[in-house]
Amino acid sequence: MAVAQPLTDDEVAKVARLAMLALSDDELATFTSQLGAILDHARDVEALDVHDVAPTQHPYPLVNVFRPDVVEPFENREAALAMAPDVHDEMFRVPPALGEEP
Repeated sequence: MAVAQPLTDDEVAKVARLAMLALSDDELATFTSQLGAILDHARDVEALDVHDVAPTQHPYPLVNVFRPDVVEPFENREAALAMAPDVHDEMFRVPPALGEEP
């Protein structure tokens, strides 16, 4: 495997421009070093021999913990509404979402 060339400030500056980020000289130096370390680690991971490792979505066996959606009677509606900060027509009133008008 060929040895990778170190990342340059100019390369990181170009990526920053493409991402529309304005970096100071100090930030450029810091991010050049950090991005170089990330790329070195990615190369280390890429070099691992994983041909005998089965593909997996998660390392632990997980199962969904959903419960049935069953409507049940609620006996104390008035008490629940009494605790709400705003009620309208016997329903909870909440602030508009996504800029919608009430």
